[in-house]
Amino acid sequence: MAEQHKRQFGDRRDGRWIKDVPGLTTIMMHMMPKRTEAEVYVNEKIDVTELLKYLEKKNASHPDYRTTMMHCFIVAIARMIKERPKMNRFIQGRRMYERFDISLSFVAKRRFTDHAEEALMFFTPGDEDNLDSLSYRIAGEVRETKKSDHATGGIDSTIDAFAKIPRLLLFPVLGLIRALDFWGVNPKALTDGDTNYSSVLITNLGSIRGPAVYHHLNNYGTNSIVVAIGTMHKEELVMPDGHKEIRDVVEIGVTLDERIADGFYFVRSLKLVKHIFANPALLDLPLGEPSNFDFK
Repeated sequence: MAEQHKRQFGDRRDGRWIKDVPGLTTIMMHMMPKRTEAEVYVNEKIDVTELLKYLEKKNASHPDYRTTMMHCFIVAIARMIKERPKMNRFIQGRRMYERFDISLSFVAKRRFTDHAEEALMFFTPGDEDNLDSLSYRIAGEVRETKKSDHATGGIDSTIDAFAKIPRLLLFPVLGLIRALDFWGVNPKALTDGDTNYSSVLITNLGSIRGPAVYHHLNNYGTNSIVVAIGTMHKEELVMPDGHKEIRDVVEIGVTLDERIADGFYFVRSLKLVKHIFANPALLDLPLGEPSNFDFK
């Protein structure tokens, strides 16, 4: 459940106003007001060899449902954001905000067919959550979603309703929504469960054997980070002691808004994610318990 936070003047419903931003960032927010104008794309390979061993052992203990690599990515990214709060910031209305809660979203295909519809999945983990609690919740909600080929309520039904509005009326209606979005006063019915309002949007292209493609950000909403997960494959890597070894590797593509933090902060945040996959037992810790990762 999302925590309750006391809002102060200038805060939005979903985030507190960050007033002490560097001058350069303030200028960038005005010179590059659109999120798509400030995109940075990072391509990285992550060694998941130890994670696969960890998952094999974990899944043997609960054969009723499987914890997947996608679940691990979701929890690892949630932990990274918990420990690196600047990664949970966004810019809207030419102001910077930091979210009150961590939220992760992805799109689930109801059927692996060309004509099957997609459903928007949205999760807000709490400090007490870990891989077991989140994977069980995610698996259950995805399973329920895939039982239907149609919208299952929430933001899916809202989008379907808007899509039925005649084009002549839809244009001004969407213009009004974008204006409300700028000032941070959109109704909850239009933001709750919308992937455009999540901390991180994750697209698992590896599930359909796709590559870690570049995925653009959107100017609408508050989402500042998109992670594309590619297909797992074998690759020869140079290990820390210098010898070469064939390892299981997943390539990821990360698109982010460069205005929310500097490159040094981004790189150290990515190091934490890689550390978690090299030490997957950290996924069992509640998110509120620090990993004590040494960033040196």
